[in-house]
Amino acid sequence: MIYIRNLFLFLIFFFNLKFINAQVKLPALVSDNMVLQQNAKVNLWGWASPEEKINIQLGWQNATVETIANSTGDWKAAVDTPKGSEKMYSITIEASNKIVLNNILIGEVWICSGQSNMYFPVGKENGTWKTGVKNYTEEIQNANYPNIRLFTVLTNTSPKPLDDVKGSWAVCSPNTIKSFSAVAYFFGRELNQKLKIPIGLISTSWGGTKAEAWTSQNILEANPDFLPILEDDAKNEKVYQEKLENYYLNLKNERLANNNDLSKSELKKPKKEDNKTSYVLYNAMLHPLINYTMKGVIWYQGESNSGKAYLYQTLFPNMVKSWRDDWKQGDFPFYYVQITPHKGQTPEIREAQLLSLKRIPNSGMVVTTDIGDTNNIHPIDKQTVGYRLSLIARAKTYGENKLVCSGPMYNHFKIKKNRIQLFFDDVGSGFKKSSENLKEFEIAGADKIFYPADAKIDGKIVFVSSEKVKKPTAVRFAWKPVPEPNLFNAENLPASPFRTDDWIDENPVK
Repeated sequence: MIYIRNLFLFLIFFFNLKFINAQVKLPALVSDNMVLQQNAKVNLWGWASPEEKINIQLGWQNATVETIANSTGDWKAAVDTPKGSEKMYSITIEASNKIVLNNILIGEVWICSGQSNMYFPVGKENGTWKTGVKNYTEEIQNANYPNIRLFTVLTNTSPKPLDDVKGSWAVCSPNTIKSFSAVAYFFGRELNQKLKIPIGLISTSWGGTKAEAWTSQNILEANPDFLPILEDDAKNEKVYQEKLENYYLNLKNERLANNNDLSKSELKKPKKEDNKTSYVLYNAMLHPLINYTMKGVIWYQGESNSGKAYLYQTLFPNMVKSWRDDWKQGDFPFYYVQITPHKGQTPEIREAQLLSLKRIPNSGMVVTTDIGDTNNIHPIDKQTVGYRLSLIARAKTYGENKLVCSGPMYNHFKIKKNRIQLFFDDVGSGFKKSSENLKEFEIAGADKIFYPADAKIDGKIVFVSSEKVKKPTAVRFAWKPVPEPNLFNAENLPASPFRTDDWIDENPVK
């Protein structure tokens, strides 16, 4: 009798287990409140039993979409979306179980990634570097935008590519905006107001991280220039393991000496910053997003790569290319922020970002020399950053062709006797200076010694000279960690720092 009862219980358990395994499951991104990219073929995906049939009913069409899970239970369906609007939809996904997704909008979806200046939230978090943006109390109170949806990818690392992230879609409100990326929010808010269309923002960022952490292992291993990065990671891991071994050895000895009483122990376990290791953020916080159809990316990162700025000139464009290869959406828009002035940064990292404009197709760069903070690497004026990113998107992605979206960008120079003529792109309606004399221009001759220069505007050309340099060969502009330049175009967008030379050995300004 006991045997029969146990067999019966086993069969019930087995049946329930099989039923549970057959349940259709969805990734975190495919859920209530999400925004799907308009006028596109977007992916819906998840997991089920092997070979299981899945029916999908879309709120904007009558026909049912059918798909079948593969031999490992993975399934994906590409569905067509209509033009974006404020209309809310539901999606029903059904197999052995039924999932109904509600409050879905169709609009524009952007990935927002980088390190701490992208992670920096709208609201203040006491006792941390998260000081809140300029006028954060007012900004939070006014953040009632139900057609903007927010998804924050929770921080995570992985040595192997993952299939899912932790996080959930939220409707933008004073309660949900406090902890959300400020740059992403102000960017999305501008697009929402100008385009009159729902905006979905997926924030995946982590403070203090390097570009190599956001780059796939394959890309890093394929390029000989990047192998030293992986070699350094291996050395750091070895050092950490040695410290950990010594920690546990000393801990064991203390236990033996104090009869397991560790109350007086001063041993400190070595700290491991997993997020600073190559490709671990790509694996955990980017790879799981690749199925999600989107419009483009905004990026704010580079501070942690400033010590190897020359390598960043190659690493950054390769990272972008790898993302585009993975998403298989062509050269989607990739707009980024040039690092703001700060005493710990270098002009070379801004140069690497400037040069990347020509190496990354369909890209754009926001200059921030006028909104930095000498002592705070997290300047609080994130409104301007988000606004300038939105200008680029509106002009380059959304067809506002006459909109000036960039400050003056150096193009080339000509030597005219004892002066150098500088020619620029993106001058817009003309140059503008915020004070009487142009600042931060330097000039040098063949001896490579730079002197402060006199700079004058003549139409859309800038003439640079110095009495101390009779035969000039090179000019630099805002070439220091914390420059204070005052050259803008009439649209109030600042000129990017640059140099006309490529000299490695630098001499101080005299």
